[in-house]
Amino acid sequence: MMSNRFSDILFQLIKSLEKSEKRNFKLYIKRSSHNEHLKIVELFDAMDKLPEYDEAILLKKLSSIKKPQLSNVKVHLYKQLLSSLRLLKSTESIDMQLNEQLDFARILYNKGLYHQSLKILEKLKESAKSNYKYNFLMQVVAWEKKIESLHITRGMQHRGEQLSAEAIEANTRVEMVARLSNLAIQLYSWFIKNGHARNEKDEVGVKKFFKKNLPADAITQTGFYERLYLYQSYCWYAFIRQDFIQYYKYSQKWIDLFNEYPFMIKVETGYYIKGMHNLLNAHFDLRNSQGFEITLKDFEAFSKTDLANRHDNHRIQTFVYINSAKINQHFMLGSFSEGLSLVPYVEEKLDEYSLYLDNHRILVFNYKIASLYFGSGDYNTCIDYLQKIIHDHVDFRGDLQCYSRLMHLLAHYELGNSELIDSLTKSVYRFMAKMENLTVVEEEMFKFLRNSFNVHRSKLKPELEKFLFKIKALEKNRFQTRSFAYLDIVSWVESKVYQKPMATVIKEKFLARKKRNY
Repeated sequence: MMSNRFSDILFQLIKSLEKSEKRNFKLYIKRSSHNEHLKIVELFDAMDKLPEYDEAILLKKLSSIKKPQLSNVKVHLYKQLLSSLRLLKSTESIDMQLNEQLDFARILYNKGLYHQSLKILEKLKESAKSNYKYNFLMQVVAWEKKIESLHITRGMQHRGEQLSAEAIEANTRVEMVARLSNLAIQLYSWFIKNGHARNEKDEVGVKKFFKKNLPADAITQTGFYERLYLYQSYCWYAFIRQDFIQYYKYSQKWIDLFNEYPFMIKVETGYYIKGMHNLLNAHFDLRNSQGFEITLKDFEAFSKTDLANRHDNHRIQTFVYINSAKINQHFMLGSFSEGLSLVPYVEEKLDEYSLYLDNHRILVFNYKIASLYFGSGDYNTCIDYLQKIIHDHVDFRGDLQCYSRLMHLLAHYELGNSELIDSLTKSVYRFMAKMENLTVVEEEMFKFLRNSFNVHRSKLKPELEKFLFKIKALEKNRFQTRSFAYLDIVSWVESKVYQKPMATVIKEKFLARKKRNY
């Protein structure tokens, strides 16, 4: 949940401004010396100096603005800030440049200068086509058709058929992009709500939805956006079903598309960053440490470019995804204690970016940090982070809600809190059953945990070996081992059987994989 100190939208906007943006606003507003503009400068300065929004304190700092006027002055200041930012940032966005030129064409047309308007529109069409902005192209063609239908121009004889053909082509492409982007966002929304497919019922439902909504000719599309949303759709479809090879295949296609059209990295930087994140995740899920390392190195190099730091969104996205990947790398290598060195920096940045980050990002980081502490053997601190998730009542990522409770239970088991295990086991069991996240693996774990404190220490190892045999027999059933994507239960049990730290078990597996690959 966003901190109350950022609850006012104008305050949020002011606090998001960089020094150059504040300076630009002052220059922009001083072009006019209206009394109302002097008021908004006073309000801007007062709000900029506030550490958190408090209207009572704000009013005391304002000499020319009374409480009944404050609401209107705030609205005016908000609009002026956006106007100044639009002027400052217009060259950084192809969408803003296209819209600005279309505005110019409208102004010229309204002045009766429709030939000049048509010249701008013709250039706009070429720019829209070269940047694959077919939704914008439809607006341009609509204006051209309006001018041609109301005025007789020299090219009227052939323009009607040409404009009709262009409108049909643009409309066809926009419709395909809309259908594919709808499919991608709906699959992503499914994952955000549920996580990986919980059972065959989930998988069958997702498969039916995908086949029903995937356009028949989607795979033959050649346009940038058509392919981008097609690859995104296949990414989420594979990831939900834990088909990590297919997930990798389409994550790589996602990035290859940007490599094929490198100028589109500037146009769709956010999607490029998201694609790198998914490619890193795919390497992690397949435990492909070599590919992971190469991709992470490329991503870190990109994060240092001007393009990655041009906008707050891009800078924050790269921070989130790179540091998430670095933590995943420690999970892969078994270097949990070394991974803890990332925590202070991550928490510092999470606080710095609290204005911009959604609850989902915070929840995922808390789970990852808790996992680092669990793997390093600091179970008390692990519990502290898990409680942030357990006590945060959110209606998404039910999977993380469940496995946070499971890890919380295991941390108490490690601490020897036998008096809590029975009640916690029942509580977690009920919660996971309610969320339809209960599998044979969890049921076997609950059974073992409930009985373990009643078993003599000399007989505990045979019980652990039985438990390990049962869950390893289920490894190929992705529905039964869904929990392995969230918590390495096999390595945890192996650490008990072989009497080694969990980190050592995972590290030995990593070295064995690396040796096989070479």
